[in-house]
Amino acid sequence: MTATLSGLSSLDQARRIAAVAAGKLAEDVVILDMRPVCVYTDFFVLATGRNARQTRSIYDEVHAQLKAEAKLTPRATDGAREAEWIVADYLDVVLHVFTPETRAFYRLEDLWGDVPAVELEAAAG
Repeated sequence: MTATLSGLSSLDQARRIAAVAAGKLAEDVVILDMRPVCVYTDFFVLATGRNARQTRSIYDEVHAQLKAEAKLTPRATDGAREAEWIVADYLDVVLHVFTPETRAFYRLEDLWGDVPAVELEAAAG
């Protein structure tokens, strides 16, 4: 596991991001372990909001909680204005928050279908 500036492992970061997203009623929250296939990040966290407003709210809450709890802010963020697909790059973890239509169109789970998923029960803590 990669140690980060916040002191959280990348897996702990992914679990915390997933838990915060779920707390904002994100649907279909998935953590993909990208370490076997990717050099630029350890985990993807995928989540869906019912609409652009909720998608933005999920991202805003993750941003606020990680900044307050661990002084973590994303190195880069894209899509927050339109809020159809928001990508927040926390270096070791990349958060993807979609509207249902956008998630269905891009199907990242299918694209990365050969990577292991982290159990969501473990993500809730």
